[in-house]
Amino acid sequence: MKIDENKLREKIINSLKSQGFVINPHFGPKNNEKETIKRIHEQKRKEQLKFHKNFLITNFELIKKYAVSGKEIDPENIEIKLIEVSANSVYSKILFWWNLIWWSIPYDKPIGRQMRFILWDEYHDAPFGLFCLQSPPLRSAVRDKFLELNNGNVDYWINQSLYGQRIGALPPYNDLLGAKMVALSMTSNEVRESYANKYRNTKTILKERKLPNRLLFITTTSAYGKSSVYERIKYKSEVVSQFIGFTSGAGTFHLPEDVYRECLRYLEQKGVNIKRGYGTGPSRKMKLIAKALRLLKMPTFSYHNIRRGYYLFPNVKNLREVIRNNENPLWYDRPIDDLARYWIKRWCIPRSKRIGRWRDFNADNFFKSVEKELETL
Repeated sequence: MKIDENKLREKIINSLKSQGFVINPHFGPKNNEKETIKRIHEQKRKEQLKFHKNFLITNFELIKKYAVSGKEIDPENIEIKLIEVSANSVYSKILFWWNLIWWSIPYDKPIGRQMRFILWDEYHDAPFGLFCLQSPPLRSAVRDKFLELNNGNVDYWINQSLYGQRIGALPPYNDLLGAKMVALSMTSNEVRESYANKYRNTKTILKERKLPNRLLFITTTSAYGKSSVYERIKYKSEVVSQFIGFTSGAGTFHLPEDVYRECLRYLEQKGVNIKRGYGTGPSRKMKLIAKALRLLKMPTFSYHNIRRGYYLFPNVKNLREVIRNNENPLWYDRPIDDLARYWIKRWCIPRSKRIGRWRDFNADNFFKSVEKELETL
């Protein structure tokens, strides 16, 4: 069935307005307050929950089995274990369930190289937090300017990095500043070693160039501007993350999956080969959407104008020298056990004594609220 351009334009505009965007005549959020941005993300979040509803319900009892209330936690005895999550494992189900439910920013399917980790509190036998890494976008103005990358070398260096798609602590650990522990763990020796083992003999797709199996750095963005978690995170005297600027406000999250699929059909209708010339990384979706919007005479709609804080987590002390002069990397030495002990002493115990709301998390009440939300989908 032929797609009507006017109807597709109208569908895109109505979808954006329903999420809380303003088009008058410029396109963007009403303001940059956290609650406004949360509301904009809510429609896609519910879309994802509805799509995965069967999975969420099927694994409900499994997740409850390993949940703990705040009053059950003894902060001084938290014992962190870092687990790389393999497909079809129990940990995979637990990670995916929380990935869908816990965050206000909707789940997005990872692209390209992927690594998933869950932090497990062995003393309390409960999931502490998680992070999901994927291939970064090939182009990013703020990142490439900061690292002084250019067209000739960007793919070589960017393919020795990963992007943190989901990073955070689960309840009740989130109120004990558990997100700082999760962020620290991304730079651990164990993650680097796992990456080196997994990506031996990797080649870039476009240039068929063999890459070193080194995880030189990780980047991520904060949905609500600058992040208090990443801004003030250190390990001993070492700065773990650096704020390097704000994103341009371009992206794809604001277009629902059904709209994206219709844009793809529209491109094919216009004779665009959507399977060639766009790569396989996270930039692919953005390029295809931008192409469709240009053909629809809606080019500025590629920009949602929500600017995110951009953070760099170097794994080497001399990252700039490695990139500029191809020097040998001077790796940070951060065993996960040392990071966990540091976090408990530096953040967890002081926080537990200073603020008591972590004790207020009631697992039974939380799961009742989840049940109620799923019933409405």
